Amino acid sequence: MSRPKTLEVTLPELALMIDHSLLHPTMTDDEVLSGLEICKKYNVKTACIKPYHLPFARKALEGTPILLCPVIGFPHGNSTLEVKKFEAVRAVEEGGKEIDMVVNIGRVKSGKWEFVRHEIETLNRTVVERGAILKVIFENDYLTDAEIVKLCEICSDVSVAFVKTSTGYGFTKLPSGDYNYKGATTRHLELMRKHTTENVQIKAAGGVRTLDDLLRVRALGVTRVGATATEAILEEAKRRGIGEERVTVDVPAFGDE
Repeated sequence: MSRPKTLEVTLPELALMIDHSLLHPTMTDDEVLSGLEICKKYNVKTACIKPYHLPFARKALEGTPILLCPVIGFPHGNSTLEVKKFEAVRAVEEGGKEIDMVVNIGRVKSGKWEFVRHEIETLNRTVVERGAILKVIFENDYLTDAEIVKLCEICSDVSVAFVKTSTGYGFTKLPSGDYNYKGATTRHLELMRKHTTENVQIKAAGGVRTLDDLLRVRALGVTRVGATATEAILEEAKRRGIGEERVTVDVPAFGDE
């Protein structure tokens, strides 16, 4: 795909690309509250939270336009469809407007595509009927290109709102015995954009930590990112002269260029 060399952006537009991620399993309520203050300071699109924080976050963000984005089946997608559906319904009832759901990765790896399609279709219908949207998390680090393409095709057929690269917690075991993950890579983002229809948006998560990262993925057609480094990203944007007025910025070089 063609990669633009420049972008026209404003600071509010960049902020609205961000789902500020408050998902680390050890986060205390005070740390989540501090994260919600960052959401308010920069007017990001959503606060991405664990389901039990929905009432807490709803109260903290009351009176703001910031949406609540709870995760379900997170981070490994292993719950049964019945449990995921119950979790999704409760999440919407508690104020969730965007639901990030992890696919059943084991069934994807098993090639059980009818099961996978039924799960995605059921959950998409469940949340849309209640006024929310669904983002489907693939966890690309675990998948082959062919599996990513097939998921893109299913999500396009079902008309989900977003496909998402990663949870940020999809650690794979390396030959050294250590665990790490790649998250949102240029190659996978281009693959996802190529194989989804125009009505399906792309969310990059895992590895978008700097303004340069954000500009690169935006140039690839990404419209939303999951980020923990929101403050650093947007403060760097301010330092580079990105504000309320539209400015033209250069897209940083990609690693494969």
